[in-house]
Amino acid sequence: MTEAHPRHALDEVIHAPVRFSVMATLAAAEEAEFGFVRDGVQVSDSVLSKTVATLERAGYVEVRKGYVGKRPRTWLRVSAAGRDAFRAHVAALRAIADGPVSAG
Repeated sequence: MTEAHPRHALDEVIHAPVRFSVMATLAAAEEAEFGFVRDGVQVSDSVLSKTVATLERAGYVEVRKGYVGKRPRTWLRVSAAGRDAFRAHVAALRAIADGPVSAG
């Protein structure tokens, strides 16, 4: 029996370009402020809010709200499950990009 193509290991939640970009940004940090992620990924507040909601429902991102002075702030972090899922997704992308080991 042949081994399954690595595309079967891609995570459909993470695979969308903006969600992938957000996960990559958060995977590189312990925690990041909403505005930092928004600006880094170059999306609007609305797009990032919807993206974070999807990732949060999947259990991949944790959201913490608080204040800096009197200004409300939102911080985002990758959950342990999200970090594992992101690593697996990136490994699947690498396997696809590397192609088959032998051409038959």
